[in-house]
Amino acid sequence: MKKRRTAVPVATIWSTPESIRSIDQPAFREDPDMTEWLDQMSRDETIALCREKRIQTQVLFGEEIIIESVKGTWANVCIPSQATFKDQRGYPGWMPLNQSVSSEMTENKKKIMVQSKSASFYALIQEKRFDLSFSVFLPLIDDSESVVKVDSPIGPGLIQKQDVLMPDQQHRQSGEEIVNNAVRFLELPYLWAGMSAYGFDCSGFSYTLLRAGGYLIPRDADDQAVCGSAIPIEAALPGDLLFFAYENGKGAVHHVGIYYGNGRMIHSPTPGAILSITELKGTKYEREICAVRRYWNE
Repeated sequence: MKKRRTAVPVATIWSTPESIRSIDQPAFREDPDMTEWLDQMSRDETIALCREKRIQTQVLFGEEIIIESVKGTWANVCIPSQATFKDQRGYPGWMPLNQSVSSEMTENKKKIMVQSKSASFYALIQEKRFDLSFSVFLPLIDDSESVVKVDSPIGPGLIQKQDVLMPDQQHRQSGEEIVNNAVRFLELPYLWAGMSAYGFDCSGFSYTLLRAGGYLIPRDADDQAVCGSAIPIEAALPGDLLFFAYENGKGAVHHVGIYYGNGRMIHSPTPGAILSITELKGTKYEREICAVRRYWNE
């Protein structure tokens, strides 16, 4: 068992090495291109990622991964930052081995967070390497008026200061602040297992927005629904997580949204749809709501 770090902006974690299709090559290669991958997929091909359970989750640049075993060019991994009842070490799956590196990245507790939807990452010679997604965390080395110098799995780099939150700017957000951050992603297309500003699934959205707000929660909706503080439905406040279950709320949990206020939620609904604000009253969601959980502090 070895520890490595993600060396690409977004690494997709696949169900098996056989899950990849020819159309998935842009996400599979050593320098994955999320925009190319998502733009070339038809709606049916995007939905098939969910219907055929081809991918499990995603992991962002700099995140620690645990290598359980290697099969050719593939690594069987766990993601420690993504808690799950599937594996106590972290979310499991498969990823291309060449999308991670052995890294001695500084374990500096002071980290910047990418606050923009995307932020360019430059080598120290001012050469652009790639764009980072919202909610990437990297150790801070130094900063100036316009840029921050950070450590990373591929060595030190630079990010525009306007694109990040400095360590002293980060705090445990209120529910209202979580919602205000969430609305920036309205109309973003749903992506099964998505965990970046290129696309979220329902629980990837709640996980990412809560993490950006200072709260590390489980990865999946069913796990999220049994953690945090239980809140009566009638007492829900903006920033609370709303959970929905089959069989009119009595079956298995299948969806999560962030309570927006005034009987509405903001969520990434389903494959083929976009991130949106939805009225609960008179919809299937009103019938299926089964739990409300609060992770933020009042």
